[in-house]
Amino acid sequence: MASTDTPAVKDGHDLAGLEAGLDALDTVQTGRTPLRTTFTQKIVPPLTAILLVLAVWQALIAFHVVDDPSKLPSPSDVWGEVRTAWLQGTLLDYIWTSVSRGLLGFLMALAIGTPLGLVVARVRFVRAAIGPVLSGLQSLPSVAWVPPAVIWLGLNNQMMYAVILLGAVPSIANGLVSGVDQVPPLFLRAGRTLGATGLKGTWHIVMPAALPGYLAGLKQGWAFSWRSLMAAEIIASSPELGVGLGQLLENGRNTSSMSMVFLAILLILIVGIAIDLLIFSPLERRVLRSRGLLVKS
Repeated sequence: MASTDTPAVKDGHDLAGLEAGLDALDTVQTGRTPLRTTFTQKIVPPLTAILLVLAVWQALIAFHVVDDPSKLPSPSDVWGEVRTAWLQGTLLDYIWTSVSRGLLGFLMALAIGTPLGLVVARVRFVRAAIGPVLSGLQSLPSVAWVPPAVIWLGLNNQMMYAVILLGAVPSIANGLVSGVDQVPPLFLRAGRTLGATGLKGTWHIVMPAALPGYLAGLKQGWAFSWRSLMAAEIIASSPELGVGLGQLLENGRNTSSMSMVFLAILLILIVGIAIDLLIFSPLERRVLRSRGLLVKS
C-alpha cells in the first residue's frame, strides 16, 4: 500500500495546522469574566495590600516602635478624624472642592494640549521651535508656577486653573506627539491613497493609530493636573477658595494635627486611584481590546 505521507500531503497538513493556529490567535474571548474571578483577581489583592499596611501601621503603635502621636497617629485616630469630618458635613466638601477643580482644569488642558500636540507632531518648524520647550515645561515642578500665578492672577480659582494648565498641557501634548511618531508610515500612505488627507486624515488615520500614546499622555496629564492642584492649594489659601484637600493638609500642619495630615494624604490618594480606576483603566482596556491585545474582558 502506498504511503499517504507524501510531501504534498504533509504540506497540506502543515498548512492546515498553521491556519488553525492563526485562527486561534485571532480568536478573542468576548464573554464576561465570572464575578468570582473578578473578585479574586482584582479586588482581593488590593484589599490584602491595604490590610497589610494597616496591620504594619498598627503594629508600629502597639509595640511602641513610634510612641509620639504627633509624628505617627494610630489608625483609630485617623478614623476618628474621618468620622468627625463626616458628622460635621465637611468631608465631601473637601473632596468635591478639589475634584471639581481638578477635572475642570484637566478638561481645559485637554482642549489645549490636543491641538497643540498635533501641530507640534505634524509641523516640522513648530516642532523644532516648541518641542524642547514642552519637554522642559514637563520636567519643571508644578509648585514653581504657584508664586507667579498668585502674583499675576491673585488668590482665586483662575490662579488654580493656570497652575493646572501649566502642569498638564505639556504632558498631554508630548504624549500625543509620541503617539503620532509611532504611527506606521504605511498607514499614512494608505490614508492618502484613500483620500484621507488634511483634517480628515488626522481624524480617521492619525488619531486612531496614535491612541495608545495619546492615552498614556492623558493619564500622565491627569497625574500632573492633580499634583499641580495640590501644590496650589497647599501654598495659596484664601476664604474665597474654600477648603480643598491640599488646604486640609496645610491646616493639619499649621495645627500640628498629624491625624488631619494623614486624613488629607489618604483622601488625595483615594481620589487619584478612583479617577484612574473609573476613567483611565476602562479606556485603556477598551483600546487594547479593540486592537486584539486584551483577551479577557
